[in-house]
Amino acid sequence: MSEPTGKYSITMPRGIAEAARARSGPSGLSAYVAAAVARQIERDNLSELIQVAEAEHGPVTDDEIQALRDQLHQARQGQANGGAAA
Repeated sequence: MSEPTGKYSITMPRGIAEAARARSGPSGLSAYVAAAVARQIERDNLSELIQVAEAEHGPVTDDEIQALRDQLHQARQGQANGGAAA
């Protein structure tokens, strides 16, 4: 069951609106914009979570970020190879 919807009026630059309409496909502009706003809310929530974590534990270092990227890359390689270890 989907959430109840409401009708809203928004203002945005014409070029962005035209590009969004061109990319919206069969689901329509409203669904495209709603999905974009939902992604932005997820990003905002993640940023807030990161701020709280960094306030408590300190900032994440570049080395830690790279180590996690390496782990992710290895996991993706393992998936691409049918689950075999990379």
